[in-house]
Amino acid sequence: MGKKKTRKSYTKQYKLDVIQQSYRRENISELASDLGLTPALIYKWRAAYGAGSTDSFPGKGVESLTAEQAELRRLKHELAETRMERDILKKAIGIFGKTDG
Repeated sequence: MGKKKTRKSYTKQYKLDVIQQSYRRENISELASDLGLTPALIYKWRAAYGAGSTDSFPGKGVESLTAEQAELRRLKHELAETRMERDILKKAIGIFGKTDG
């Protein structure tokens, strides 16, 4: 089996610092090389920041969810679990409902 790839995670402050540096330097490829990043990643961060959103780079995971988002996530999980249980019961009825005659 192949190795599981791990993604690097960068803090919001780091991304903002890189974006500021990218506007001060002329050569983004050189900046990316110096920082161990790809130019495409820097451009992606600049686009996300330049979109005018005040919540650029909000974070990840449960910590960054609003109460509504957390409730929606919980309900989706509960719905998926209920559907799975229903499907199992349907299969069981199909198996045990068969007659031998």
